[in-house]
Amino acid sequence: MLIKKRNNQMMIFNYQSKKELKKNIGNKLNYTETSFFGPEYKSNGKLIGSNRPQLTNNGGREFFAEVTMIDNLINGVK
Repeated sequence: MLIKKRNNQMMIFNYQSKKELKKNIGNKLNYTETSFFGPEYKSNGKLIGSNRPQLTNNGGREFFAEVTMIDNLINGVK
């Protein structure tokens, strides 16, 4: 049986809210890498992350999001 490995690493999105993140569609992503095992960022594809105000002092509330990237620009946020 072939099992497809999924990339579910969680990076930090440096935005105060998901609404602010959505307003940045078309711009480059402001993020913080969290993995010790190589970069999580992909210039094309989906990224999973959250705002962690208790770690980054960015303020706002914690949120989780899936961001779709195309050519190093935010294309969508769920």
